Amino acid sequence: MRILIVEDEKTLANLIKKGFEEEGFAVDIAYDGEDGLFFAQNYSYDCIVLDIMLPVIDGLTILKKLRKQNNTTPVIMLTAKDTVKDKVLGLDSGSDDYLTKPFSFEELLSRTKAVIRRKYEISSPIIKVDNLEIDTAKKTVKRANQPIELSAKEYALLEYLAANKNKVLSRTMIIEHIYNEEFDFDSNVIDVFINRIRNKIDKNFDKKLVHTIRGMGYALKE
Repeated sequence: MRILIVEDEKTLANLIKKGFEEEGFAVDIAYDGEDGLFFAQNYSYDCIVLDIMLPVIDGLTILKKLRKQNNTTPVIMLTAKDTVKDKVLGLDSGSDDYLTKPFSFEELLSRTKAVIRRKYEISSPIIKVDNLEIDTAKKTVKRANQPIELSAKEYALLEYLAANKNKVLSRTMIIEHIYNEEFDFDSNVIDVFINRIRNKIDKNFDKKLVHTIRGMGYALKE
């Protein structure tokens, strides 16, 4: 999944970025509100971690602009303010959650995963597609109870396909969700990873779950 961090405290922003990347997320950072709004308006994210007190454009203004533009990306607000009034203001502006500084990365990670599950209407950390089971908390994969070893990017791609099971996803959609903005969009890396996943997920089973939809993209189907 792909995360946008909009935070002007560079040390904190980079620590959050490192933590998410260690968990397999693709991460972009903006250090001021103007860049943050640009990223949010021009790239696709699964969650935005948004500080309220930002240079140029504050976080609440960014959030209001996004919601006015019908951008429904989940947003977790970060702030040093901890009054009930401030929390209510953030939530009323359209945020999905609210975290007061200082906070633990573990709590931010947990809240981020929760809002992403809600986005994809997933009630449990475990996603099932036929006899394929993906534990998004432990980042493990099994098919017919047999463990399947995947690289970090293979897992990220499979998790995104599973979150959108039975839907066709284009290469561009996949790239926008599992890579950051520095990724080379001309690369055929998605096709390579799809083939690797197919060999690991489908090779020893009669029923194939990974499907190529010619001219459109890929789908994980039950």
